[in-house]
Amino acid sequence: MTTSGPTIPLWPGKAPGAPARLPERKVAQGSTDPSFDERIVTGVGTPWLEVRQPAYRNGSAVLLIPGGGYGFLAWDNEGEEQARWLTQRGVTCFILSYRLPAEGWAKRALVPLQDAQRAMRIIRSRASEFALDPQRVAVLGFSAGGHLGGSLATRFAEETYAPRDAIDEVSARPDLAGLIYPVISLAEPFTHAGSRDNLLGQGAPAKDAEYASVENRVGADTPPVFLTAASDDGLVPIQNSLAMYSAMLAEQRPCEFHGFDKGGHGFGVRLDPATPAHAWPDLFYAYGQRHGVFAA
Repeated sequence: MTTSGPTIPLWPGKAPGAPARLPERKVAQGSTDPSFDERIVTGVGTPWLEVRQPAYRNGSAVLLIPGGGYGFLAWDNEGEEQARWLTQRGVTCFILSYRLPAEGWAKRALVPLQDAQRAMRIIRSRASEFALDPQRVAVLGFSAGGHLGGSLATRFAEETYAPRDAIDEVSARPDLAGLIYPVISLAEPFTHAGSRDNLLGQGAPAKDAEYASVENRVGADTPPVFLTAASDDGLVPIQNSLAMYSAMLAEQRPCEFHGFDKGGHGFGVRLDPATPAHAWPDLFYAYGQRHGVFAA
């Protein structure tokens, strides 16, 4: 059984770089099937965490980062539905509603990472409240949320905003990163142009795209990374995951990559058992067990 916990605002007062008029939250229903939701969220003026708690907590936590090309948040497919299977295994989940960089924020290229860093620090700072082990906190990101999760895993120590309070003294480094059909590179030839333009702005210099490409930021302190993508992904080419896998191997960092024949893009946990990529949640959880994040 999963229960909804508190909604936790990320920032005291306005978020960094706030415009004079904050974006207004909008939720569109993308599903025509009444049996499930497909909410699309835009207008994130006040970013927050939605807590989903299991009946039995095993001490681990996951920061869930929905995708949406940095232009919207795929709230159900890559947030709520992921929290359901994780909480069934005793994992406390925090779904991140992060700011969308094209909605008027200053220093747009840093805005999502500011929120992800702050979210990880909040989770650790409130570990005792949620019966968590602060050294067993993973991030799980999808598509552009995978780019953000990968950025958090490689740029956790980068000072992207002026510290607000004692929470900002806490480490933002995830203990494990799961990147599912992720955007990794923002440079040609296989970037997802929509994510790149929403994050950096249209016509951004090539050096900005290189700087924000996750594979270029892997280092000796990058946590273990789990990658999943499908060969038939027609939106975010599987070469993104291959680039991250190669970068991790070059730095001799722990990494596991599953490239599936079929699955497409945006599959979440909805794939039919006959489709190869449906197996990724079990593989991800097993990887987290081997690295001491998830319970056996």
